[in-house]
Order: sequence, then C-alpha cells, then structure tokens
Amino acid sequence: MTTMTRTPAWVVASALLALIGLTAGTGHSAPSTVPSSTTAAAPAKPASTTAQPAQALQAAFTATVGKVLPSVVEISTATGLGSGVILDTRGDIVTNAHVVGNATTFQVRLANTASTYSARLVGTFAPDDLAVIRVTGANGLHAATLGDSNELQAGDIVMAVGNPLGLSGSVTEGIVSALGRTVDEPQGGDSPGATIPDTIQTSAAINPGNSGGALVDLDGRVIGIPTLAAVDQQIGSGSAAPGIGFAIASNMVRSITSQLISHGKVTNSGRAALGVAIETVTDANGKPEGAGIASVVPNGPAATAGLASGDLITNVGGTPITSAQDLANVLAEHTAGQQVTVTVKSATTSATRKLTVKLGDLAHG
Repeated sequence: MTTMTRTPAWVVASALLALIGLTAGTGHSAPSTVPSSTTAAAPAKPASTTAQPAQALQAAFTATVGKVLPSVVEISTATGLGSGVILDTRGDIVTNAHVVGNATTFQVRLANTASTYSARLVGTFAPDDLAVIRVTGANGLHAATLGDSNELQAGDIVMAVGNPLGLSGSVTEGIVSALGRTVDEPQGGDSPGATIPDTIQTSAAINPGNSGGALVDLDGRVIGIPTLAAVDQQIGSGSAAPGIGFAIASNMVRSITSQLISHGKVTNSGRAALGVAIETVTDANGKPEGAGIASVVPNGPAATAGLASGDLITNVGGTPITSAQDLANVLAEHTAGQQVTVTVKSATTSATRKLTVKLGDLAHG
C-alpha cells in the first residue's frame, strides 16, 4: 500500500516519534577497599548478600559490551551518520533504511578503529525500515548473534549500542518496556515514512545516531535494531521523551535481511497489503472522513475484490478508517493471506457496500 498523504507528525500512544539517524557510554566504578589496621586485623566480614548480585550484574554488563561492541559499526553517508550491525564475516551489515536513504555507497568504521572501509548497498525494504549494505576489504569481522525476539518479556534488561551524535561505541541500558507496539515512522529527508508492527519499546536511551545499531540482551544477543525515539508533545520543542524508544524485533530483522542478502529484495514480507494507492479524504469542513483509493494495482487484492479508484474506505475488519494512516495501522496488524471485510463508499453512487478482500503481501505493492 502506498500512502499519498504527507503528515508532518505521527502519533503513537500520545507520543510523537522521531527518526534517530545520528548515548553516552555508561561507566562503572570498582568496589572500594578499606585499609586494614596496623595494630589488629579486623575479622573478615561475610560477603554481602546484596553486593554479590550487584557485582554479578555489573560483570554481565561488562561482558555484554565486550561481546557486542566489535559487531557494531558506524555508517557514513553524504547526509549523516548512523549505526549498523555486522551479520556475517562476508561483510553484510544490517541498518535502517532511513540511515541508507538514497545512497548506494557508504563509508564504514569498525569499533575501536580509525580506519574506514567502502561499502555498497545490497538491498532495502522501506516498509520495515531495514537495509543491508556490504563492506569490502575489512578483515576479522565479528558477526553478531541474533536472538529470538519472541522470547522477550517486559522487564528484561537490555542495552543499546551505537554511535549517537558520532560518539562511537556508546552504550546505554534499560529494560524492555513493552512488546508488540505498532509505530508510525515520520517522513522526512530520504525517508518515505513507514508503519512498523511488533516493535520493542525500551527505556534504554535512544539518541540520534543509534539508528541501525544494536539492542541486546545480557547474553549479548541482538534482539532488536533501534530505529525511533519518542518526542514529548508537551515540551513542543521536538525534545526526546526520556525513556521511550523503539526497536525493530530481531525475528523481523532475520527474515527481511536474509531475503535482501539472497535476492537483493524482499519477496515475502508476511505483512498485509490491499494493493492500492491511497490518500486521506476530508469533508467540506476539513475533517478526515476516510482513505480514498487513488489507484488500484491491476489483478491485486483490491482489484480482485471489486474495489475501484475513487472509492472511499471507511472500515476494515470492524475498525473505523478516517485517514490513510488509520488504514496503514490496521493493515500492519494483519498478515498476508488473511481475509477482511472492507466497507467503502462508491465513487460513482455514494452507496455504501461491504466487500471481502484476501490481503496480499506488502512486498508486492
């Protein structure tokens, strides 16, 4: 589905979302020691029952950073900086489609090095904001381990690793705040915008430059690719809302990147599509009243079901539709192959009718 409207602000759970195309590292202190008396040694105290878990957690943080950091790279284009995660020793790197933008060649800097290497575009899939590039000439690449995002639970400790504001190898920590969020990515720059389902909400600080980096668990497995940060509407200055960031789930990343690497394109996204180009239609008072069909893909799901150019979609599967974004959000909650009831107002008679549509795959338009 192609959305023809351009909306300046996108709202999810009352928060505006901002792309994070460009976190300061967290440090730790060693346990303090107390010098022993020169006259009489104090009896040894039993280990603190609270200190041991804290030290174990500290050790887990340090080990995780040491494991993941070599797999996170900095990506430079003519328009900015972003992050990426090494997928294999051949040099395939996953990042966000909005980091790649319209570029086809890139400069990549590995962790803890000053050297840069050339890379080229392998493929991109804008609807899920994912892309793969391939670096050449770099030896000893450390491939990341992709985890199973289906195993995540709210409350799991996670860390975000990336290059915010060009500060390479920065790390922040937090928890999984929620799962299964559908978020609307704003249009802007080289990004056409996207509606991304099943994202991971995290309290780990996500800042400009973390895009395309790694969200990892304490076993060092990449369970998400950070892509969005919320913006506080109350402030009104575009400032990030603390502790509300979103990452693309690793299982989606695994599916999309494997197709891009194998075919250079996505042939099976699993996501639903109607096979139409749409635009928000407003009434005489400027109030949105539905998603207008601007064109229909020949032989696509909508065409097969009898939808036509000019029809106004007002309901899908029992959910009212008042705008193009409403339709995008509803379709993001469905999968290809599902059947839904679509209510439309006819372009020619203004009569309302209901049609059953078997949804197609978003990869096919």
